[in-house]
Amino acid sequence: MSAYMITYDLNKSGQDYDNVIKAIKDSSISWCSYWKSSYLIKSNLTSNQIFDNIKSYLDSNDRLIIVEAKKTNYQGWLSEEQWKFIKDNIFNYFDI
Repeated sequence: MSAYMITYDLNKSGQDYDNVIKAIKDSSISWCSYWKSSYLIKSNLTSNQIFDNIKSYLDSNDRLIIVEAKKTNYQGWLSEEQWKFIKDNIFNYFDI
């Protein structure tokens, strides 16, 4: 099980955001999206498997990156409630 940050830009007008978002959520055990076009997820899948679930909804001019996130190295500006959700639902599986 891993945590991943996924961010994307769909660069052609009329893109199918709904299916991209559904594919991200379907790849997740838990997820949050406190940012435009970005998700922090917990998943049993690898980054390649997650990408495979999403790629059919992307065009060649779109951009997407999936990066593994570690509990031991993160920082940001979020509300206390948002941090609590991330710690309790995304990073809660780490034995650190």
